[in-house]
Amino acid sequence: MLGSTHGTLTTDFRARVEACGEQPRAAVHSSAVAPATEEAGALDVSGRPLHADVPDLDRFFRPESVAVIGASDADGRPNAGITRQLIAWAERVGARVHPVHPTRTSVFGLPCHASVAALPEQVDLAVLLVADPLPVIEELAEAKVRFAVAFASGFAETGEEGKAAQARLAAAVRRSGLRLLGPNTNLNAFEEFREDLDGPAIALITQSGHQGRPVYTLQELGIRLSHWAPTGNEADLETADFISYFAERPEVGAIACYVEGLKDGRSFLLAADRAARNGVPVVAVKVGRTETGARMAASHTGKLTGADTVVDAAMRQFGVIRVDGLDELQDTAALLARARRPRAEGVVVYSISGGTGAHFSDLATEAGLPMPALSAAKQAELHQWIPEYLNVANPVDNGGHPVGDWRGRKIIDAILADPSVGVLICPITGPFPPMSDKLAQDLVDAAEETDKLVCVVWGSPVGTEDAYRTTLLGSSRVATFRTFGNCITAVRAYLDHHRFTTGYRSPFADAPRTPSPSYRKAQALMRPGQQLSEHAAKQLLRAYGIRVPREQLVTSAAAAVRAAGLVGYPVVMKASGPQLAHKTELGLVKVGLTSASQIRDAYRELTDIARYENVPLDGILVCQMVERGVEMVVGVTQDDLFGPTVTVGLGGVLVEVLRDAAVRVPPFGEDQARAMLRELRGHALLEGVRGAPPADVDALVEVVLRVQRMALELGDELSELDINPLMVLPRGQGAVALDALAVCR
Repeated sequence: MLGSTHGTLTTDFRARVEACGEQPRAAVHSSAVAPATEEAGALDVSGRPLHADVPDLDRFFRPESVAVIGASDADGRPNAGITRQLIAWAERVGARVHPVHPTRTSVFGLPCHASVAALPEQVDLAVLLVADPLPVIEELAEAKVRFAVAFASGFAETGEEGKAAQARLAAAVRRSGLRLLGPNTNLNAFEEFREDLDGPAIALITQSGHQGRPVYTLQELGIRLSHWAPTGNEADLETADFISYFAERPEVGAIACYVEGLKDGRSFLLAADRAARNGVPVVAVKVGRTETGARMAASHTGKLTGADTVVDAAMRQFGVIRVDGLDELQDTAALLARARRPRAEGVVVYSISGGTGAHFSDLATEAGLPMPALSAAKQAELHQWIPEYLNVANPVDNGGHPVGDWRGRKIIDAILADPSVGVLICPITGPFPPMSDKLAQDLVDAAEETDKLVCVVWGSPVGTEDAYRTTLLGSSRVATFRTFGNCITAVRAYLDHHRFTTGYRSPFADAPRTPSPSYRKAQALMRPGQQLSEHAAKQLLRAYGIRVPREQLVTSAAAAVRAAGLVGYPVVMKASGPQLAHKTELGLVKVGLTSASQIRDAYRELTDIARYENVPLDGILVCQMVERGVEMVVGVTQDDLFGPTVTVGLGGVLVEVLRDAAVRVPPFGEDQARAMLRELRGHALLEGVRGAPPADVDALVEVVLRVQRMALELGDELSELDINPLMVLPRGQGAVALDALAVCR
């Protein structure tokens, strides 16, 4: 997850943005989570919604009346077992149950009704135990049923025919006005949740029911679960709907998701944005990182997984914590649900073994956890109870013996009292009673008296020890893990989440709603279904205030010589045509030309090559030669899930060799544009290496934001944009787009 700060624009940058027809972005809040104004039906400049509608799902999870369509009590029939479970669930939530079956008069002693129309009251929820739910939808609409659940399979997960059937079902649901969970879902929404557990709860969303079992069983370790939404094929209700709903529930401390495919990228981001504004962490396993994983996900849920690099970037951009395994999902969600906001970011590792502390500290530091050295005064205080020859700077090694007496608690309290410490982690690699028992109890007791996070890693593979089962798991204040890796993952997510949400301002709040003057200029340049020539693509960039070299398009050698004189030697000459994507490979670029004779020769050679290759030209570009700078690439592509995305990375020939790039989904602000640059492996090149001056990063950020504005305003009219190279000049000198490719849709 990405933690970032929000900066304000300089006066110069504001002026340049306004000159491009844009409004400057306002300064953002720096402490509490900033609210975003939500106007009903508000749309951005591309006509997409600016906030997530929160479905009222109270009557779904806590209905007053339930109809079971296809109910049965016949021995050996699957519907009988499902009906029995639904009756038991309804009794727990206080709902009345009305079985519906055309040939039965009673089911499990309850009066059975022949049809939906015969129901004795309007019901909140209908559970469809029928092979084809489509014919029932219209009946439910007439009866004004609010929610329905379809368990039936054989829809989009089965192929094209199933996709068509699901599309018909979704259309019927839209016409009906009810909300549908499924199809291809299960009974997980009707599980029994423990009512004796306190504290913030985890709300669970899964597209595969079995994958939610590890999180559900956290209840046996004393961690509260409030809801389980098994979304299935998401013909109507989707993961985003449940994230938005859970983010508004006061009892929900964290949302845990198992996601196989996103139904709609925009809806997901709006839901994640709502959760971020409310400070509710969203932890997700998203499958489809590999080709095999993506193919399996599509065959199981019938959804488009999307390009994983875009999904990953979008999740980080909106604060969704992506983890790899179900064990990480349960441990990270459990910690985030229960832990208080950190008082400080410093992490201290405390152990009874120097080897254990060093091992854990290596892993934690490599993962990016901040491990500050304790002050000299604090170390002196700790050496009152710990021998002088042991290291107490961080990690803190007590040597073992002090934990067996009164000194153990003194050491823990002293570490937690340090204002730079926000997290204390104690790895206990194995039980060593009575020493480990006393240490566990001291940690639990100290955790009850502090508002700082105390974590324990209990490394024993047995897990039956009393110190673990009773002392540690019995504490609602200590976060207990079984592996180093899961502890580090969870603590990093904890710190990142709170850093991200502190002062968080929704990027949708500042998204443009009306086109800029640049858009009107750009529209005149677009050619639907065509690739623009370099000359036309650069005109598109100019429309959005992006700097390009001095250049002229010419159609004769004599005009080329005159143009070179105006542009200024040395010059670059390039063929320009709507079908030219990679000119260098065809020999259609000539650089470093310094005389009229070279210009005439180059013009003749370029036009000869174009004729030989049968490439139509709109002319030859005579361009200013820009040599000194860092070559970058900035571009726009269309993602099937999220729409236009913006990419920045190392450019020139390195773009295909190193593939060092970062992606964001508009809208985003200056903070995210700068974060993109920090993500690049080659970021040091922008800072200046081997005597090179630092690059004009501010100008590069400005180009990224202008390209984003172009992506937002042109929407799907712009299929692809590639500025490569964008030459970023030394600090204060700007950035120049030396070449550009644009494809109109």
